[in-house]
Amino acid sequence: MPEYIKLRSHNLYSYEWDNDGEAVVLLHGGLSKTSSWDYIMVPPLEDDFHVYAYDRTAHGFTGDQSGSLHFDFQTREAIAYLEDVVKAPAHLIGWSDGGNIALMVAIQRPDLVKSIVAIGANFHFSGVPQPFGEPEISPEDQAEYNLISPDAPHTLLEKITRMNVIWSSEPTLTVAEIATIQCPVLVLAGDDDVISHHHTIELFEALPLGQLAIIPGTSHFVMKEKPDLMNAVIMQFLEDLTYPVTKMYVRRTSNQPE
Repeated sequence: MPEYIKLRSHNLYSYEWDNDGEAVVLLHGGLSKTSSWDYIMVPPLEDDFHVYAYDRTAHGFTGDQSGSLHFDFQTREAIAYLEDVVKAPAHLIGWSDGGNIALMVAIQRPDLVKSIVAIGANFHFSGVPQPFGEPEISPEDQAEYNLISPDAPHTLLEKITRMNVIWSSEPTLTVAEIATIQCPVLVLAGDDDVISHHHTIELFEALPLGQLAIIPGTSHFVMKEKPDLMNAVIMQFLEDLTYPVTKMYVRRTSNQPE
């Protein structure tokens, strides 16, 4: 059951699906929330893994704090959650900003990360070539925000405005930093993703233990467009984290037989 927990003096809305398996932490997208995708992600995971998730600060049911939308803040929060709540190394499945945060956690605290599934992630802000337009809020989105957020109704527009500025200048990871990630990473994206294909492939090729999946006929919302196909790819990855030995290797030269 979801509940508010105290994470280092701040009320955080946290979810946990009990199981004795290895920990998996779901990291939702920017300006999104856990309940926007847990119904898609949890069912294939919950029988074999101990699944956790939380609404990041300023998202969903969790209230805002100063500077909370910046990636450094959200990465520190993810590390605190892994240390204080999960209390064990975990597999991180992150969508969009959540995927970015997963990569940052693996760089800063590799001891806390067993593997990563990065869905529609960009390690540098240049990976999103489209400009961010003027914020628009539908009546439905505003009504939902008024219902669930502990923050005042007018703060939704303020958060979107703040986030558009951040997305234009963050994150700023380098290829060299990505190359330090030593856990298995599945880079997954839609074939019509908002993240440029060049950037997605650059991320994949920089990872020492990377795998790449482009789901056909999907966009940045791949998990809602082809959830069964996406989850099949993710589950196959999690069930066998050994680095692939392929029959005609080109890039994977570190573990191939002579």
